[in-house]
Amino acid sequence: MLTLYSYPQLFGVADNNGYGLKVYAFLKLAGVPFVHEHIFDASAAPRGQLPYIVDDGETIGDSESIIAHVIAKYRLTIDAALSQDARRTNHLVTRMLDDLYWVMSYSRWKDERFYPAFRDGFIAQHPQVSAEGFEKAKAYNAQRYHYQGIGRYTPDQAYARGLADLQVLAELVPAAGFVHGAAPTSCDAGIYGFVANIYYFPIPTPLKAFVDAHANLVAHCERIHAMVSA
Repeated sequence: MLTLYSYPQLFGVADNNGYGLKVYAFLKLAGVPFVHEHIFDASAAPRGQLPYIVDDGETIGDSESIIAHVIAKYRLTIDAALSQDARRTNHLVTRMLDDLYWVMSYSRWKDERFYPAFRDGFIAQHPQVSAEGFEKAKAYNAQRYHYQGIGRYTPDQAYARGLADLQVLAELVPAAGFVHGAAPTSCDAGIYGFVANIYYFPIPTPLKAFVDAHANLVAHCERIHAMVSA
């Protein structure tokens, strides 16, 4: 049995990190049986990052590597009908979501307007995490943001990047169905992983205001959520 290791759930979302939720949604949409283990400490994970999987004794990290492995090993057809143009779109969306990740994370840990609500909501659902431990994680993330670059932006500058990414998604995601047609593909799992981590969080960041204002993004998120939460 494949085991997925990822961060804990929060606000009704199976993983409060976009990458872990992407893999979770992909496995669900593709019909791959798995066990989901939530962990807080990523220090023992490949490259110190979550998510990762253990599949028949093989440990694989990085969400894209995980998805590629599972497609090949289990001969999945979820993306089999995609054209080369659609695969290029998927690649570009994947890289754009990498950019959106940093802005999402910034909104939770760096922006003091929203950090207290995130901290309090997390600890309320996971009381085994202490306020002191959370502050240590905040300091660790501040270092990450500084070296990545987003930590040296003003909030307005940081959100401008994320809102530009969401605007592209709003132009890509259809009002009905999925990105490449009537059935979801790995691209939809990726979009859901990040949009759900904005939409379902009751924290009024500029990113959430944008998603809430775009009915197609909300509907897409809710469609996938219903499929993977059953």
